[in-house]
Amino acid sequence: MNYAGSLGPRPRTLEVQDLASFDRLVAGGAVNLHGWHAQSLDLRGRSAALKSVSVEGAMFLGCLFDDGMEANLRSRGALIFPRLDGVPFDPYRASLYSPAELYSGLAKSPYEELPDARIYHWSIQPGQRHRVDATLASALHDHAIGDALEELTRSAAWTRRSIVGVMGGHAAPRGSREFADAARLGKLLALEGYSVATGGGPGAMEAANLGAYLCQASDADLQAALATLAAVPGFRPSVSAWARAAAAVVERHPDGTPSLGIPTWFYGHEPPNYFATHIAKYFANAIREAILLELCHGGIVFLPGAAGTVQEIFQDACENYYGAREKVAPMVLVGRRHWEQEYPAWPMLRSLAAGRPMADYIFLVDTVDQAVEVLRG
Repeated sequence: MNYAGSLGPRPRTLEVQDLASFDRLVAGGAVNLHGWHAQSLDLRGRSAALKSVSVEGAMFLGCLFDDGMEANLRSRGALIFPRLDGVPFDPYRASLYSPAELYSGLAKSPYEELPDARIYHWSIQPGQRHRVDATLASALHDHAIGDALEELTRSAAWTRRSIVGVMGGHAAPRGSREFADAARLGKLLALEGYSVATGGGPGAMEAANLGAYLCQASDADLQAALATLAAVPGFRPSVSAWARAAAAVVERHPDGTPSLGIPTWFYGHEPPNYFATHIAKYFANAIREAILLELCHGGIVFLPGAAGTVQEIFQDACENYYGAREKVAPMVLVGRRHWEQEYPAWPMLRSLAAGRPMADYIFLVDTVDQAVEVLRG
């Protein structure tokens, strides 16, 4: 799957995402920029270099040029996508977000003034979703995030480890047994060699990213972190206090294990958690959900949750129901009482799976330790 959202194979392109790469390639003898995609580069002062090469078929997205250079490039066959003014994010960004970027200024400013909140506020302005420029900006942004996510998951560090998803309720408060169990799950999965991916939000998602992040820390350190977080159980009434408690844990443990969060501004009232080191935040929730399921080729563990988690169970079940045997991924539901009685997804899931390849890949267990045992095989 192409996480940028294209519906077919793409031609081979060269993503040029920093000036050093541009200068090195041109100095190294590049004379034809066909297939180059230059993103958000300040190319002022490089007019001589641009005039010395063929730019037909090159694409410049949100770049800056010397006066008159845009017209020159267009006349020679380049495509120029302009910078979009009045947008509180870079639609052509070349990398995923980090917690430090989305929460930039957290130490001194309230959450409402930070980048994550300002982007969400922009996205829900009256009439925003009907404006062509806003639609274009958010679509370009999500495409760029997809490219960056694809680049990450194809890197050597990530291809060596299967990605396992952890899904569950956003309402599990810090200090609760549910939160501690999810943190233990994240830690156990990371110690087993899996990369952990979540929806990137609060509750069970935050806890799983926390456990993965601190997987190399001692149990005492994890318990201390849980105690620190428990002082601010949830993001209401103050996202600022909630995020600062998490930032304090990261400050004490600056070299945690990487994990992935894939949240959305569609649910912008739920802030992204601070423990997912790589954050692929989308505007379009449907794209985000499909990508999260597709990524988790190592399987998904479903912790107790309500409507959102039930939806994710059956969205994943649909993929497995129609998928080739070789593409079916394990589904592990944790909590017999929850999934058999309170929200009886398990009986329907078992009925769907009967007689199909996925029947061998669905499991119902009581504890997170048992869930890891199932994935271990």
